[in-house]
Amino acid sequence: EEIQREIAYPDGKVEKVLKNGCHLVFFPNGTCKKVGSDGKTITITFFNGDVKQVMPDQTVIYYYADAKTTHTTYPDGLEVLQFSNGQIEKHYPDGKKEITFPDQTIKNLFTDGQEESIFPDGTIVRVQRDGSKTIEFNNGQRELHTSQFKRREYPDGTVKTVYVTGQQETKYVSGRVRVKDKDGNIIMDTKL
Repeated sequence: EEIQREIAYPDGKVEKVLKNGCHLVFFPNGTCKKVGSDGKTITITFFNGDVKQVMPDQTVIYYYADAKTTHTTYPDGLEVLQFSNGQIEKHYPDGKKEITFPDQTIKNLFTDGQEESIFPDGTIVRVQRDGSKTIEFNNGQRELHTSQFKRREYPDGTVKTVYVTGQQETKYVSGRVRVKDKDGNIIMDTKL
């Protein structure tokens, strides 16, 4: 671009005004600030390689050169971090966070302490504040983990529960109930 005028300041910075209306400011430490002809688009390239852009809508995009990470802050308060390994984090104004990992697993962290992970194979894991966990498998099976037991529910209606004591209880859709002790010995079986 053609330079319209150039100003050298006593502190060592140099400002160049281009004919297209852009302003370039060069600082002694190597930082450069470019103000677009609209007066609203600002790009600052820092001496360490970091780049900060302010867009006309006030979206701020900051690129951290050393970490190869981009942090975008939108006017509504949404913040998006993009890491060099492909991980993307969204931090919502209400405190919710959504993390997309490189393998495309998505983890949601809710403000009330609950978590939800959605895996690429369709498995969904939900963790409640009390630590109990629900796992929904893509084959229709479902598991519930609490401090007292682990229970698996099968699509045919069969429910198998393993208690912290090691005792196992299986309830079949037919009404049959089988109970085993911690060593796997059958202690009750109501064959119908």
